[in-house]
Amino acid sequence: MAYQLNEINERIRADAPAFLAECDEAYQKRVEAAADTIIGRMEISPIVLLSGPSGSGKTTTALKIEEELERRGVNTHTVSLDNYFMTPDPKTAPRTPEGDLDFESPLCLDMELLDESFTRLSRGEEVIVPKFEFSRQMRNDDRGRPLRLEKNEIAIFEGIHALGPGIAGPHPEATKLYISARSNVMEEGTLRFKGTWMRLTRRAVRDYNFRGTEVSTTLAMWANVRRGEKLYISPYKNTADVIVDSSLPYEVSVMKNYALPILKAVPQENQRRAELLDLIAAFDWFEAVDPALVAKNSILREFIGGGSYHYK
Repeated sequence: MAYQLNEINERIRADAPAFLAECDEAYQKRVEAAADTIIGRMEISPIVLLSGPSGSGKTTTALKIEEELERRGVNTHTVSLDNYFMTPDPKTAPRTPEGDLDFESPLCLDMELLDESFTRLSRGEEVIVPKFEFSRQMRNDDRGRPLRLEKNEIAIFEGIHALGPGIAGPHPEATKLYISARSNVMEEGTLRFKGTWMRLTRRAVRDYNFRGTEVSTTLAMWANVRRGEKLYISPYKNTADVIVDSSLPYEVSVMKNYALPILKAVPQENQRRAELLDLIAAFDWFEAVDPALVAKNSILREFIGGGSYHYK
């Protein structure tokens, strides 16, 4: 699916608040469709595996699905697969081609513990969900929390590797969701904004404003992130029971308020400067939208802040 630039700009000029509300409603319909599938398969498995690449909005999508399921009377527990990272051993941990620790690799995850957890949860048994402390780069099992699924309860395990063979493979009965900002923006057959640029912009803005990460650092990591996606994430997207496009037609028009200042500040000697200049120029095609018009529960709030959801 592709969005049309002319339609986006015309709708913004005519009535921006109504356009944003319409886009958010369309995304909500995708969330509701995912909830329909989960409920329809609850008797098969209480486990939901939710995957997607960096910047796809997995966390907000999981929270919105949880919200929708709760509204329908299904008690839901969302678990980040990040907590199943193993404390890295410098001698055996996977490495990137450059020799750095490869945190994009599924080999960083405790697959045996995940397999055991899914099996026990499906039987109605209690498990301990571990806690990975990123500040100390270690898993602290003492901070784990108990989880047991009663009747009419499900657990959503959310993470980039959720659909990979090491996780979903042993549990084909689980309901599988794939989330990604998949839509390009076109103008009469000409590509004006790539879907991958949407995800890069989301990550750059979020990391800069809320994680203290300079754009240059995000750009330096992006090549390995994309490499990991092609190796470990994208090959399994078509195994999903539901694919959700998390892009919003209005998001580039909002993001230009946040992205342009920090992108333009990247030093000229940056090795990704050529692509960066293309991205900066692409924003010029879009009418700007005041971020204050973005709803508090919009998925875009995961990246620009000021939203109604709490991100752990």
